[in-house]
Amino acid sequence: MDRLFKIVLTGLLLIVAFFQAVQVVTRYVLEIPMMGLEEMLIYPTLWLYVLGSVNASREDSQIRANVLDVFLKTQRARLKLAVTAEVISLGIVAWLTWWGWDFFRYSLRVWKESPTLYVPTFYSDCAVFIGLLLMTLWTVKSLIKHVRVLAAHNPSLDAEVNNG
Repeated sequence: MDRLFKIVLTGLLLIVAFFQAVQVVTRYVLEIPMMGLEEMLIYPTLWLYVLGSVNASREDSQIRANVLDVFLKTQRARLKLAVTAEVISLGIVAWLTWWGWDFFRYSLRVWKESPTLYVPTFYSDCAVFIGLLLMTLWTVKSLIKHVRVLAAHNPSLDAEVNNG
């Protein structure tokens, strides 16, 4: 899975960079603007953004402000805080996924097309639902991991942590 994400994200990044380079060369060097290039750039850019967010969720490398960890003295307390945060995150991402599902169905039903090239916008719209669904799954996985560690009754979790 790790290799797949690296390949897909790298491919999308290269596509976006290529489209941007073509746009710069054609517009500013050749002075011939390419109609529809910006429109086509939206699709890989949106997928790159969404799959990058999914990858951060998968790697558990999202930006966090763990201010409360400074005040917690034991690893068990930090795990309880992590479980609480995961439960809240799961509630939020589940609600957003439900909204994403409605948007997905709407996009499929309406089947809008882009204004210049007439490319169905469904191909970018579905990224929202797919990304949110994957983030929900990884949030559930992370929650289960934290609950299992907390339920293991490991005495070392009660030792004080150096907040140094």
